[in-house]
This record gives sequence, C-alpha cells and structure tokens, in this order.
Amino acid sequence: MGPFGLPGLALAAALLLLFLCLRARRSRRPGEPPLIKGWLPYFGMTMKFQKDPLGLIRTLQKQYGDIFTILLGGKYITFILDPFQYQLLNKYHKKLSFQRLTRKLSVRVFSIKILENYEDLDHELHGAYQFLQGKSLDIILEDMLQNIKQTFESQLLKTTNWNKTQMLTFCCTMVFEITFTTMYGKVPEDDRKTFISELRDNILKFDDKFPYLMSDIPIVFLRNVKSIREKLIKCMTPEELAKIPGSSEVVQKRQDILEKYYGLEDLDIGAHHFALLWASIANSIPVMFWAMYYVLRHPEAAEALRDEIDHLLQSTGQKKGSGFSLHLTREQLDSLVCLESIIFEALRLSSYSSTIRFVEEDFILSSDTGDCSLRKGDLVAIFPPAIHGDPEVFEAPEEFRFDRFMEDGKKKTTFYKRGKRLKFYLVPFGFGANKCPGRFLAVMEIKLLLLVLLTYFDLELVENKSIKLNYTRLFFGIQYPNSDILFRYKVKS
Repeated sequence: MGPFGLPGLALAAALLLLFLCLRARRSRRPGEPPLIKGWLPYFGMTMKFQKDPLGLIRTLQKQYGDIFTILLGGKYITFILDPFQYQLLNKYHKKLSFQRLTRKLSVRVFSIKILENYEDLDHELHGAYQFLQGKSLDIILEDMLQNIKQTFESQLLKTTNWNKTQMLTFCCTMVFEITFTTMYGKVPEDDRKTFISELRDNILKFDDKFPYLMSDIPIVFLRNVKSIREKLIKCMTPEELAKIPGSSEVVQKRQDILEKYYGLEDLDIGAHHFALLWASIANSIPVMFWAMYYVLRHPEAAEALRDEIDHLLQSTGQKKGSGFSLHLTREQLDSLVCLESIIFEALRLSSYSSTIRFVEEDFILSSDTGDCSLRKGDLVAIFPPAIHGDPEVFEAPEEFRFDRFMEDGKKKTTFYKRGKRLKFYLVPFGFGANKCPGRFLAVMEIKLLLLVLLTYFDLELVENKSIKLNYTRLFFGIQYPNSDILFRYKVKS
C-alpha cells in the first residue's frame, strides 16, 4: 500500500475534506454581488448547471439581477448578463486578466513551455493572425477549394448510389482533412490516408478529454491522454511538418517566430503547432454538424439555400456538371445571405463560448447600473447563451429559423433589448482584442462545405429524431450533439 498506508490516506482525505469545507464557508462581503454557493462543498451549483445551464442562469437572473457570483467546481465565477455592460471587461482589462487563463490553458492542456519573455512571444504570435483575415483569406479560399475538390473527388463524388453514414463522423472526417491540408500542407498521396486518419483519431480522443484537462484533474488520471498528447506533439514538430509541402502563410510565419524564441527545440515548437491545429478544428466540427443537421431537418431552409446557390452559379456562368468545377471569390461567398444566416443561427443555438477573465486584485467594478466589489482570485464571465436565448432579442429563441439573420434579402444586424440597439447580440467568438482570430476562416470553411454538399449531392436524414446539446464543454466553445444521427447522400444525377 506504500509508506503511509491506510492512516496516511485517511489523513489526506480528512485534510482534503477540511479544505473543501473551509472554501465553501466563504461569505458575501459588503458591496459584493449576490453569492450562490449551493449545498455541496467545492462543487457548489455544478450539477444543476450541467443539467440545465441556461435554465439555472435565467432562474438566478430573475432572483438576483444581472450580476451575481456562483460557486462552480471550486471556482467563484461572477456572471455579467446585461449585454450593455459587456464592455466592462475591456474597460477594466488591466484588472481582469485574459493572459493568466491562456497561460494555464497553454501549459496544462497543450504542454507548452512558458518562457521568461513569453509576453513578447505571445504578442508576435498574435500578429501572425493577420494572415487569417483580409486579403490573406483569398489565398486560403483558393487552397481550401482545391483541397475540397481533392477530398470530394477521391472519396465522395463516386457515390452514385445512396450511401448511409453518421453525420457527426462525416463532419469530423471532412472538416479535419480539409482544415489540416489547408493549414499545414498537402500530405504525400502514399501516406495521406493513413497519416490523416491516425492524426484525426488521436486529436479527437484528446479533444474528448479537453473539459477534464481544463479542470483541476491531473492528466495522469485521464487514462492515456498524456501519451496521446505526446504523439500529437511529435507529429507536429518542425522536423515532421517539413515533410509536408505547401503550408499556409500563418503557419510559416508562426514557425519563424517560434524558432526565434525556442531555437531548435522541436517538441516545444510542436506543442504550439498542435495547439493551433486543435483550435482550428475543435469548434468547426460541431458547427458543421449543427448547420448540416438543421438544414436537413428543415426543408424550407434547404430549399431557400439551394435557390440562393443556384442563382449565384447561374449569375457567374457556372454549370453543375459531373466533376468538381466550382470557382468562387470571397465576395461571392459573402453575398450568400441565406447561407450565412443559417450558420449564424446554428452558432446562436449551440455556442457556449464564454468570455472569462481572472480578477487580479480586489477592486470596485463601476457600471451604468451601479458598483460592485470583485474579489482577487475569482473569475468574471460573460455567458453568451443568456443573450442568444433571450426572447426579447430573438423571437421564439428555442426554435431554429434559417432566416433569422436576414431582412429584405440582406444581412440583418439590428437587434434590440429594452428599446436600445445591441452591439453584442451574437457572441460565439468572444469580443474585443481577444476575439477568436480564426473566426473568418472557420465560417468560410463551413460555408464552402455546405455549398458543395448542396450543389453536388442529394442529402436526406435517415433517422427522425431530435438531437440536443451535450453540455460537456460549458464555457469552452460549441457544444457537441448528445448523439449522432444517420443520414444518406448520393451524387446528383
């Protein structure tokens, strides 16, 4: 049993229980937001939150107002629910830290080595994200279209008969391969299938444990996650990536920056590349699933989208023949208002990507609605589902409406609460300086995939069942479905 035996284990358990009880004894100080601790030491309201997160938040909002603090999994989190007060996180950015949380994520989840001059490195890496927007997206769009062509021609465009498959599995396969080849280059044909499938399977196994990695559970208790992470990092080292030609500008620029700071430390650089790859697919896969699921479940959405795509192809002189012959500019893709509305609606219904900050010191948060005291070591969170599911902002918010973000054939960007126009009404990517840098790439990829699928294939759901959110990634991105669903596809005659 070891040198301490049962008495030692009993003592350790007693000390842990004492610590949890002491932490739960926290009381509300004058000026602090209402405090909701629940009855379970350490865990607080965790079980209720995981069961029905939006329902719990709405109930507490009715009881306590737009700012309150909840104990969740050992952390005291202050929620700011008034969308007109979201900018407070920017106003108090020096006292509400984003970097502390990202460093924890970097070290704990991706095994990234934090250097003494990490702030300088982080600043330079952030600058490299310019290659994920603007004119750089035109280059990425061309590459992505070619990668979609290669993937679809080799795997899907030969299916003249109906082919059944699971939708989430299908989305994982398509999104991962197209994202990897667009970002990191063309894997040699002889190795492509094996390399891509092994890398995909490993990163999905790792991703499945991501919520636990973000908690305080040591990685050694998560089965073989540590060994999977080591494999992934080795696959993404400069030595291995050098074997794959045609990497994107953003990857090349990041490689140059990482070599400048880490020298020839392959594994340290590999950890950064691995983190970028994970970030590129972790939310795109479930977004693709939800967009595809809602389109096939709502015939009126599929019909409107097909009409919009047909009109674009006809107006640009493109014919839908055998083989892949699509050519699109970014301006043409952005003109597809119905397509964008469908994706935004899927994001609205599935996104739990919260903006979280660490309170660096005790201070008073002053807002238009009053002052409240925040405590050092707590977290502050903006919880997008509260606005995404607000019936005052979105009529029947629980329903999927493909045209919710359309008005008179144009993009709709005006939404109101309490009679005032909202600046933040759809917040799936965060906001401010720390907004997701890959958001344009992610939306562009989903647009292309949906467009290609509806252009070249007949698609039908095989199962008639309602899919719900699986609340395993609360605060961290797009929620996965609680089950997969069968659909079938065949090439249009």
